[in-house]
Amino acid sequence: MPHIQMRDPEENHVISREPLKASMNLKKSSRRIPKIEDSLEVSKKGEVMRNGKRRGKGNKVDRLQGTKLESTLSSATPCKNLMFHGRPDYGQLGTKCMVKANHFLAEIPGSDLSHYSVKIEPEVTSPRVNKAIMIQLVKLHRNSDLGMRLPVYDGGRNLYTAGSLPFTCKEFTVKLVDGDEATGIVREQMFKVTIKFEAVASMEQLRNLVSGKQVDCPQEAIRIIDIVLREIMAQRYIPVGRSLYSSNIKKPMSIGGGLESWRGFYQSIRPTQMGLSLNIDMSTTTFIEPLPVIDFVAQLLGKDVYSRPMSDADRIKVKKALRGVKVEVTHRGNVRRKYRVSGLTTQPTRELIFPLDEHMNMKSVVEYFQEMYGYMIQYKHLPCLQVGNQKKVNYLPMEACKIVEGQRYTKGLNEKQITSLLKVSCQRPYDQEMDILQTINQNGYDQDPFAKEFGITIDSKLASIEARVLPAPWLKYNDTGKEKEFLPQVGQWNMMNKKVINGSIVRYWACINFSRNVQDSSAHDFCQELVQMCQICGMEFNRDPVIPIYSARPDQVKKALKYVYHAASTKLEGKELELLIAILPNNNGSLYGDLKRICETDLGLISQCCLAKHVSKISRQYLANLSLKINVKMGGRNTVLLDALSWRIPLVSDIPTIIFGADVTHPECGEDSTPSIAAVVASQDWPEVTKYAGLVCAQPHRQELIQDLFKSWQDPQQGTVAGGMIRELLLSFKKATGQKPLRIIFYRDGVSEGQFYQVLLYELDAIRKACASLEPGYQPPVTFIVVQKRHHTRLFPSNHNDRSSIDKSGNILPGTVVDTKICHPTEFDFFLCSHAGIQGTSRPAHYHILWDENNFSADEIQSLTNNLCYTYARCTRSVSVVPPAYYAHLAAYRARFYIEPEASENAKARCTRTTNGSCVRPLPALKERVKSVMFYC
Repeated sequence: MPHIQMRDPEENHVISREPLKASMNLKKSSRRIPKIEDSLEVSKKGEVMRNGKRRGKGNKVDRLQGTKLESTLSSATPCKNLMFHGRPDYGQLGTKCMVKANHFLAEIPGSDLSHYSVKIEPEVTSPRVNKAIMIQLVKLHRNSDLGMRLPVYDGGRNLYTAGSLPFTCKEFTVKLVDGDEATGIVREQMFKVTIKFEAVASMEQLRNLVSGKQVDCPQEAIRIIDIVLREIMAQRYIPVGRSLYSSNIKKPMSIGGGLESWRGFYQSIRPTQMGLSLNIDMSTTTFIEPLPVIDFVAQLLGKDVYSRPMSDADRIKVKKALRGVKVEVTHRGNVRRKYRVSGLTTQPTRELIFPLDEHMNMKSVVEYFQEMYGYMIQYKHLPCLQVGNQKKVNYLPMEACKIVEGQRYTKGLNEKQITSLLKVSCQRPYDQEMDILQTINQNGYDQDPFAKEFGITIDSKLASIEARVLPAPWLKYNDTGKEKEFLPQVGQWNMMNKKVINGSIVRYWACINFSRNVQDSSAHDFCQELVQMCQICGMEFNRDPVIPIYSARPDQVKKALKYVYHAASTKLEGKELELLIAILPNNNGSLYGDLKRICETDLGLISQCCLAKHVSKISRQYLANLSLKINVKMGGRNTVLLDALSWRIPLVSDIPTIIFGADVTHPECGEDSTPSIAAVVASQDWPEVTKYAGLVCAQPHRQELIQDLFKSWQDPQQGTVAGGMIRELLLSFKKATGQKPLRIIFYRDGVSEGQFYQVLLYELDAIRKACASLEPGYQPPVTFIVVQKRHHTRLFPSNHNDRSSIDKSGNILPGTVVDTKICHPTEFDFFLCSHAGIQGTSRPAHYHILWDENNFSADEIQSLTNNLCYTYARCTRSVSVVPPAYYAHLAAYRARFYIEPEASENAKARCTRTTNGSCVRPLPALKERVKSVMFYC
């Protein structure tokens, strides 16, 4: 088992702390790193409590006792009493400015609420039906049995009131009229509803939290306020997750294929420093157009279906699109019965017959509609819709059905539809702000009967907040270029007069052209232009490919790659091909993914793909971007923070520090068996912290905790063997730098607030175990930061006309940071808009420091995070998410292409059992040469 050889920190390096004081971005007083006893208090029950206090000054690096944390964390997995790291202070660095946020102050009731349980018999699984039953009950009994109370109901087992009801337990009988989706017949059903007092729902803890007291987050109290504010909205609008939609908010826009975009809004109640806040944001999603079914089918297929029969492929496509969709009949005048589509007939309507009675007297569908309804079916060549269940299937001609309005489309969109949807939803900051204010006014919370009942008031003005714009960092480029150092302006710059700081060397390369539309001469000219651009940027790049440009068909990708690889190896007499340039058709289906999988897991070859449209029309900007990607893929560096080279980054430059990024990507909706993919990247250079090696693994479907951070198993010869992604990346850091990491900074992407406890406990424990497996007592201090982009906080300029406070797109300036008012009342979090807007309204990243044994001040972690955003390798812009988290996302996305097709014969034999018993087929391993570089860029 490999070990990191531990030495005293002073033996590894001797660094004066004086330069830290002269940092270009920060001033920092050194602090000692706390021992584990400083960080945790362990109760008799094994509960973990965070002190959340700043410690005294000093310059000693104490070794942390990993064994104690390991046992504490593993015993604390179900524990609810873990306190996240408290806010140490507020940031002061940067130019102060005012911004507005889409948060509206909410005043909550002073008194406690009452909680009742609800039991409905016969049991109903649909929250929508449950709510309809409760609405009917309140309508009938509010003025009598409910004592004038107006309760709110969650659609399940919980009902809340602003005061006590006149009973502790009571039964009600409710009649509900509803349509049967199988038969279309309207029916009445009786329900017995039992309402029983459960407990007093206390608001005290919520009031304590928003006043800044250190208490556990009262999720139940927040949930009740949320239910109250959604009650009337859910009756007016169509709820989809946390958002509410209506065709009346804005006119729906067609996006093609029988679909349209609906405007809606997201609504959520949040505890913040200014009090309880209602977060309102605009949202857009896809609904099925309420068209006649035959018109929908024509749009879906993009062809004439009125006169031509449908192919089998078209029929399957239509069946998939319409299954589960609700339709209403149009051939019966005012009788508009509704049905849910279960399938499509294989035969055209003219051939369909069905048994008319139990004596199996048969009748054709065409005759039946003519005799029964006097309706002559026009399009007899088309199949019929099947509605109802398997026992009794009903046939409905497409032309006699219309799609019911208000049905969300949940399947995948094509590229054209995605583009149309983005165009509709993309709004400039001013327009988005106006729409949010209009939504607040339209919702009329001051007139909401439920809000009034519970004593909740909502302010109608956006929250005004003091923010700060952090300074951009100086970047270092190669001394051979005209511009050796550069200070970016407004989050963007270019490579003119600059050379990459560490240019890679490409001696042996080849090119495959998979596009029939690109001539060999065009491919040759493009490659020569690309080589020249790489040389201009500071790389050493051989002008000539090892073998002539090879043309191949897209369906022969494996054969072509192996031919070129082996032909080059033969010519090079044992030396290996280093880089493959691949020209792909503009629409290339699975070609890109197949090429990446074969190159990275089979051949160990770095590749750069280019679309045919860019090859035919060469742009220097495009070539410059490609050269940046090629340089880092081949092991070079594009730029480095000047402060890093001059040892001036607080809590990074003083001792060897490794920065991790981690993310888990999940399969799209509807893919029930595909595994989730976890990716972890880690910096491999210090003090530069610019190069990141990446590892990927498959794990159970929708599993958010990263399973392979650390693992151990029993080997017959070696005994207990340790492995996992953290351990491997720590070892590669030691190999690359000659130093062991003495500090860990871990940026974790993709975690929702409800998973904070679980992810921190499990993954911090795995980090500890990985460190301890390398050497007993090796426990570098860890800072664990969750990065969130899928939130709904938006920041707007205080004055949209003030050109000095906005960028070209009308958004707030890059580097804008907020850690007051709309942030958590007690925990350590901040919003950072580190990028310049391109179009639409910029979304700041939300950083939540869950655990911090390095004792970062607010200025230190905010400035480090902002500065790192300028080191992203793929473009000359500061990016919206800290690069290690961004790279982890790219690596996880890339690994989706490594998943082998399900048809593999011995798939089950190769699957691995996880701790919870599920079977996951491991991804093919990355070749050593690939995983040491930034292959995912």
